[in-house]
Amino acid sequence: MSNYSGAILNGCAYFNRLVLPHDCLLCGAPSGGDPLCPACHADLPWHRTPQCPRCALPTPAGETCGHCLRHPPAFDRTLAAFAYEFPLDALIQALKYGHQLAILAPLAAALSQRAQDRPRPDILIAMPLHPLRLRERGFNQALELAKIVARKLDIPLLPHGAERIRATAPQVGLPWKARTGNLRGAFACSLDLHGKHVAILDDVMTTGASLHELALALHRQGAREISAWVVARTLK
Repeated sequence: MSNYSGAILNGCAYFNRLVLPHDCLLCGAPSGGDPLCPACHADLPWHRTPQCPRCALPTPAGETCGHCLRHPPAFDRTLAAFAYEFPLDALIQALKYGHQLAILAPLAAALSQRAQDRPRPDILIAMPLHPLRLRERGFNQALELAKIVARKLDIPLLPHGAERIRATAPQVGLPWKARTGNLRGAFACSLDLHGKHVAILDDVMTTGASLHELALALHRQGAREISAWVVARTLK
């Protein structure tokens, strides 16, 4: 999405918040200028269980899970604000496919809150979309989230730090074992990242295949450390 298009979308969202009455996107109760009422916001599925530090899947005592021990991902750690469960999954789908841009602010705020006490990266890079998918959707939800998080945490955001160079089949619906192969060689990066700690920001982590492939591309450019920051983690 161009800067001009982004400005139009942001302007429309701001106008709507000022002029139009608002109801909670989940329950329909009056919520003033917010997309969620306080009760629905409190009921969101925060990811609080002991979890693998590498991939954020639940583990009994917060130890590294067996899969990450056998097949370590190319990223060093994962930070997830929520579990990808109802009603959080409905909010993200409304954002991505229904263009409910008001949802960006509370999701980005939640992720920023979780990141406050974590190792601070030098650079933030959003999960890129292929140009064909970007034209189809009209915006990259990961980039829009990253803009807010970068501003809140005062971290440099490189909006064109990486690119998706190969159009791939949607990951949704593919068997888990097929997802890594589907994304192999899908990303490229031309930045000099030597010695840098880079955080990749995405909306949802399912198998971690997209994050793994992008992290490989960043490591090839010299990244010293890579964190995965996601709004939601699929736990099943």
